[in-house]
Amino acid sequence: MTTSSHNPTPLLRGERGELLHALSEQRELLLITVRGITDAQAAQRTTASDLTLGGIIKHITRGEHVWMQIMVKGDGELPEGMLDMGQYDMADDETLTGLLNQYAAAARTTDQAVADLRDLDRRVPLPSTPWSPPETVHWSARRILLHLIRETAQHAGHADIIRESLDGASTTAQR
Repeated sequence: MTTSSHNPTPLLRGERGELLHALSEQRELLLITVRGITDAQAAQRTTASDLTLGGIIKHITRGEHVWMQIMVKGDGELPEGMLDMGQYDMADDETLTGLLNQYAAAARTTDQAVADLRDLDRRVPLPSTPWSPPETVHWSARRILLHLIRETAQHAGHADIIRESLDGASTTAQR
């Protein structure tokens, strides 16, 4: 299977455009790690970790989805599925193509939500999670975007290690 190039970031000027460009670059690095692999390879563990390439794509997709709900709704409610541990596993009935299509849709939603923002300083309450402090924490839309960039970069690195363990391919060699 080959992956198609991810849709480019909308042309936005200023800080929003720069942040979306940085996120787009990390998405591209992540997508390189699944270029040319099969569904079976996407579901295969290659390290001591339970993470798989398909599971990482699924998790990052869920991450973009829930963080945009948090940012756009701004109600402090826990988005459905945010704590679902199944988000890390590629299920038997899932395909890499399907997961990549869902990721592309989530990326488009994120890009549009950021384009529609009036202000990156908009602060929203974070949902209460088992690891949250007792008081409500507020993050700006900017911090949410920075978190998505960090999360995507971190998991792109994980994916690179998994891919290299799978067949010797690395992001650097595939660029």
